[in-house]
Amino acid sequence: MAKILAVEDEYFVRSLVVETLADAGHSVLDAADGEEALAIVKDSPDIALIVTDVRMPRLDGFALARLARELRPGLAVLFMTGYTGASPPAELATAKMLNKPFAPEELVATVDAILSGG
Repeated sequence: MAKILAVEDEYFVRSLVVETLADAGHSVLDAADGEEALAIVKDSPDIALIVTDVRMPRLDGFALARLARELRPGLAVLFMTGYTGASPPAELATAKMLNKPFAPEELVATVDAILSGG
């Protein structure tokens, strides 16, 4: 399975995402904010997907995705948000969006679709 980076500032949500994806067979790294996540991206070239919250302190999910893709063009990104109607900026239009709250099965299905090129 894939190596995934889960980025979420709320501990319990991050733990749920990590546990759900690990139970689905993925190798999961995690970070509490975008700056921590960017350092992990720099040190882990085998990350296949970033699953990130949109609104976080220090470096939000959109900024994280832009900077991560500067390092790794084409890196897959899944945004999680609790804000209805939120959508990625034009330069991140290939990223997918998952609205909170979501069921663990929905997260796994979305991640599997992204990793399979869907």
